[in-house]
Amino acid sequence: MNTFSLKIIACDRVFYDGQCEILVFPGYDGEMAILANHEQMTTVVEVGEIRFRQADGKEQSAVVSSGLLKVDNNKVEMLVYSAERPEEVDAFRAEAALERAREQLQQKQSIMEYHISRASLARAMARLKEAGKQMPKE
Repeated sequence: MNTFSLKIIACDRVFYDGQCEILVFPGYDGEMAILANHEQMTTVVEVGEIRFRQADGKEQSAVVSSGLLKVDNNKVEMLVYSAERPEEVDAFRAEAALERAREQLQQKQSIMEYHISRASLARAMARLKEAGKQMPKE
C-alpha cells in the first residue's frame, strides 16, 4: 500500500514522526481520512480519537485536543495542544477534570469562559472514552 509522511506535534513533544498508510481524525464535520497522495489542504482537528496505520501495518490510536492539520506533497503535519496514547491516560485525573468542567458549566460565565469549559468537557470525555478501551473487562 502507498504511504505518506505523518508528523504529529503536541505542545510538549513530537508524538509521532514516520510513514503512514491511513490517518483518521475528528474534523469539524465529523471523521475525516487521509490516504497517500491526498490533495493539498489545511483543516481543523477537533478534540477526539485519531487512528493511523503505520507502514508496517501496526494500528495506533490516540486522544488529541484541537489543532490544525496540513497536507502538502504527500506529507501530513498535525499540530495539536496535546496527544496521548490510551495507556498514558490517567482515568482518575480525567474523571476529576470531567466533574470540574461540568461544575464550571453550571456557573454563570462569560462567553469565553463558557467555550473554555466546553472544550475542557470534550477533552475529558474523549480521554475517558479512550482510557475505557484499555481497562480490563470483567
